[in-house]
Amino acid sequence: MLDLLSQHLQSRIPGAILSWQCPPQTPDLPLLLISEDYPREGLPYEVAQALMDNPPYWCFCWASGQVLARYVLEHPEIVKDQTVIDFGAGCGIVAIAAALAGARRVVACDLDPNALAVCEVNAERNGVNLEYSNDVFDLLADMNMASAIITVADVFYDRDNLPLLDKFNASFKQVLVADSRLKGMPLPGLRILGVEASHTVPDLDESIEFNRVTLYRTVEP
Repeated sequence: MLDLLSQHLQSRIPGAILSWQCPPQTPDLPLLLISEDYPREGLPYEVAQALMDNPPYWCFCWASGQVLARYVLEHPEIVKDQTVIDFGAGCGIVAIAAALAGARRVVACDLDPNALAVCEVNAERNGVNLEYSNDVFDLLADMNMASAIITVADVFYDRDNLPLLDKFNASFKQVLVADSRLKGMPLPGLRILGVEASHTVPDLDESIEFNRVTLYRTVEP
């Protein structure tokens, strides 16, 4: 699987390689990510355009994922013995954190099969077991999901995804959200826990405004 992921990345970004890295906010959680010295300039136009249209999100650890993973690790009582669905799992950092924090069952959910593949590699490296799904609505058909927790990092910055929040609020016991693009915007049914500083690994030198992650959690009855 590692070879297949490396080959896929090379086909998207010629010269890029994968390496094990520990994000600063989860220093004990190694992840297989694109190496920091990956080519950033001089890419052929068609390669650069393909990356803009469909970037390999799974090979980066995004700021919001780090912040949400750290929150879960620091508050294990939230997920202990619970079922957790990590929606838009990417590299799997939040799903792995939930498993390390004592969740009974963790499902990494992502549309990209490469993301699910790297989640599996990263889960094995961190000594946890995850389940995998490419369709959150299939999971919602499982009646047990009504008592589950869903985690969502860097999804609702795309306003087209916001209608999902109503579905999540109605379908899951608790919703945890982290997003670096919402800038503290209120979200229905959720309260703001705070704003944390972070950055993508490897660092993309993004604007400082995108290194401020807002954390949200379901409003308690």
